[in-house]
Amino acid sequence: MPAALLSALVLRVLFVFLVPEVVAQQPGTLQPEVHPELLIQECTSAGCVAKTGAVVLDANWRWVNKGGQNCYTNQDTWDPAFCSDAAACAQTCSVEGADYSGTYGVTSNSESDGVTLNFVTKGTYGNNYGSRLYVMDGDDT
Repeated sequence: MPAALLSALVLRVLFVFLVPEVVAQQPGTLQPEVHPELLIQECTSAGCVAKTGAVVLDANWRWVNKGGQNCYTNQDTWDPAFCSDAAACAQTCSVEGADYSGTYGVTSNSESDGVTLNFVTKGTYGNNYGSRLYVMDGDDT
């Protein structure tokens, strides 16, 4: 076997085994994601500066679907038609944005220095109890 062909073969084998498969959850298109804003303070020894921040709802509280069909069943398991394994589910199903005020009862307060959380929110599809929020570090994280 010529050296150039052997080198190319070795590189392909190394690439397949050393570069992990990248799988990411797909973003939904049925419900836009609009994060409730709040003012936060960034403080150093020189003092504090106010900046606009936002909160995001935990992905565990969101609708995961394929074209409007639920990827999660009522039997507390993933639908095998869409999710034969984690990689297939991530490629097939999308995570929708959240209707923060309508479904989860989360709104920016009137001073924008916090958020209001309703423990029970009566929504279109039934009652929702609680919410799990995280303060975002930036627009994407």
